[in-house]
Amino acid sequence: MTQPFLPLTARSREESHRTATPLELFFDLCFVVAVAQAGAALVHAVAEGHAGEGVVSYAMVFFAIWWAWMNFSWFASAYDNDDVLYRVVTLVQIAGVLILAAGVSRAFEEHDFLVVYLGYLVMRVALASQWLRAGHHAVSAEERRMCRRYAGGVLAVQLGWLALLFVPDGALPWVFLVLALAELSVPVYAEKAAPSTWHPHHIAERYGLFTIIVLGESVAAATVAVRSGVVEHDALNELLPIAAGGLLIVFAAWWIYFVVPAHDRLTDSRRGFLWGYGHYVIFMSAAAIGAGLEIAVEQSVGKAHISTLAASASVTIPTAVFLLSVWLLHARYFKVGIAQQAVLPGSAFVILMCSFAGRWAVLAAGLVAAATVAVGVTLTARNPAAGNPGAGNPPAGTARAS
Repeated sequence: MTQPFLPLTARSREESHRTATPLELFFDLCFVVAVAQAGAALVHAVAEGHAGEGVVSYAMVFFAIWWAWMNFSWFASAYDNDDVLYRVVTLVQIAGVLILAAGVSRAFEEHDFLVVYLGYLVMRVALASQWLRAGHHAVSAEERRMCRRYAGGVLAVQLGWLALLFVPDGALPWVFLVLALAELSVPVYAEKAAPSTWHPHHIAERYGLFTIIVLGESVAAATVAVRSGVVEHDALNELLPIAAGGLLIVFAAWWIYFVVPAHDRLTDSRRGFLWGYGHYVIFMSAAAIGAGLEIAVEQSVGKAHISTLAASASVTIPTAVFLLSVWLLHARYFKVGIAQQAVLPGSAFVILMCSFAGRWAVLAAGLVAAATVAVGVTLTARNPAAGNPGAGNPPAGTARAS
């Protein structure tokens, strides 16, 4: 039975069988609501011919969603005690992201970030209270200093985000960039006092689960778009290549992400932070694949006022970015030889070139993504090297395929 109040003390990094909790899974599902809203707003912006503004707004809103999710996940990995107070504060953070999601369309269409800011404020203040509570129960002066630095940094940067409500539209991206860098610097500064005891297996699982949910949201969004196109426009022939190609892309993205054991790389805070920060690109591109498939469907039935090339690129670009970012973050450390190392970057380039294949572009990209997995399986079977993953060789007994 859940206890009302327990000390919020650091958990051991050596815990065995550490897995995601039902509360964390619920947290992820609610955050994907905001991801879906951001994707829908991106689809509308690109379909109306405002791709540049749409991508910038998407990157800004997605950062707020991702950063709040990431901060909670790493805090929970180190301090989750699952008492009543911890659960309530976590539910407050979920309420915050739902408020943020409600303001996404206004942020895209009118550059009005008030509701987004209020939702972000709820999440950040709740997280700061968790850090203060952890600091109160800290067992050393160094750990207490680390917790207070986290809390103080989160609140200080939150005050800075107020600027987004008052600066001219032209200055928004630059103010955002400065404040995003300030957010990224808070964990680096805080953990100079003492490292938090996040759990490598738990963190890798949390990121993997969120990747699955984001890819699943892409499938759901694309399915709804295809269904709408078939029902409203009787365009099954035009949509079949997009549906088939999109499915192959998502399947391949799942395979490629999970083919290597990410936790083997998370041996210290420096590697952990670089890996965790880099997932901003992975998550954002994975979600953008779904938005791109929706755009391709709308263009094929005449609802989007853009060219076939632009619609195709809305799928191929995020797919290529996903492949490259997965390769950069962890896949390349498990590759042996030039041939294996070249698979993902080479495939990313070929997928970009598929943009010029007209109405067959998405299907061609999907076939290339599927071939990427097949080539990876073949190369791994021919050269099943084993060794230290940190040195570029995979650990013994681990299957890898792309």
